[in-house]
Amino acid sequence: MEPIAKATIKKEYQCHDKDSGSAGVQVALLTHRIERLTDHLKANKKDHTSRYGLIKMVSARRKLLDYLQRSDKKRYQDIIERLKLRR
Repeated sequence: MEPIAKATIKKEYQCHDKDSGSAGVQVALLTHRIERLTDHLKANKKDHTSRYGLIKMVSARRKLLDYLQRSDKKRYQDIIERLKLRR
């Protein structure tokens, strides 16, 4: 992932100035990587190794979203709406 894109995503989803690893930021970064990998897999249908990585990323994002839903429902709803995720 490009450092510029990563920095802008962090800045957009962080809770405070020094926040770089909260669940919301991690979900946003994973969503960006998932979207890029999905486009790659549309062009490269036989790339099974990347498909396995995609499944792992989706699972990690799901776990983070479940944690957010348990701990901070308002923030969870905000992130779901901003990233346009189904739930």
